[in-house]
Amino acid sequence: MSRRHYNLPPLTTLSAFEAAARHLSFKNAAEELSVTPGAVSHQIKALEGDLDTVLFQRKHRGVDLTEDGKALYEALSSSFGRISKVLATIRDRTSGGKVTVGSTTAVAALWLSPAVIRFWRDRPEVNVDQLSQDRPFRDRPDVDFFIRYGQDSDPNLSHTPLFRDHLVPVASPELAERLIGASLETLAAERLIHLDSEDRSWTTWPEWFRQLGCNDTIPIESRVNSYSVALQLARKGAGLALGWQRLIQPMLQSGKLVAVGPHHLTAPKQFYLVGRPDEELSDSARALKTWILQEVENVSV
Repeated sequence: MSRRHYNLPPLTTLSAFEAAARHLSFKNAAEELSVTPGAVSHQIKALEGDLDTVLFQRKHRGVDLTEDGKALYEALSSSFGRISKVLATIRDRTSGGKVTVGSTTAVAALWLSPAVIRFWRDRPEVNVDQLSQDRPFRDRPDVDFFIRYGQDSDPNLSHTPLFRDHLVPVASPELAERLIGASLETLAAERLIHLDSEDRSWTTWPEWFRQLGCNDTIPIESRVNSYSVALQLARKGAGLALGWQRLIQPMLQSGKLVAVGPHHLTAPKQFYLVGRPDEELSDSARALKTWILQEVENVSV
């Protein structure tokens, strides 16, 4: 007699294998599943023993899938995708049309939250949950999509380009007036407010100066781990912050912050809306995604 109706191995072993195969890394799979790499390795060995075949080729750095491993991963990836789509439909129906969108705290405060408020005026029946964090979004099944600077490393996520921003020094009106027409060398000698983020995709002050041809040593005298704090310090005249022009447009228009010209840099990477493919999103999630894309098209900087 079969141990189960479908004669499947335990779901935990299949889940561990799918994550390890998607990342081609036991370590990254362990981070996603909130377990140790040893636990992932144990599950993979149990699955290989159950199937009497080798699923991964262990190498000095990383792993590769064997032919059997590739076949199993393709089947699991497709099946998990279909399950995810059905679950999204059920959640949408039982939660009254709830959508969860993620972003950094700065993107949420400066750009996303105002956009969501305008969306609610048009679609008040859709409940939108915002998840804000200043660290990379790992695999989060509770998030429909999130806004990210640069592409995510997960190839299974859908990437929809939003916009490419421009990076300019910003300061209080008084400091900006003093620095009108300042050279890059003069700016480098000012107190610069550095953002120390776990997400290393963000452009930093040293990278900004280097891209513009200034190779001076950039001292790090003031460091914060929140972009919102960096902007507040700049507003108070404590130094220069690296301004993402489109994100902080309301602060520039109000005069709370002033761009220090003439030096500016087109951001090396684009902002993306990252998440599940459209066919796996609920109707409410697709409606919010469409709204966000329209917001981007209707705003020029």
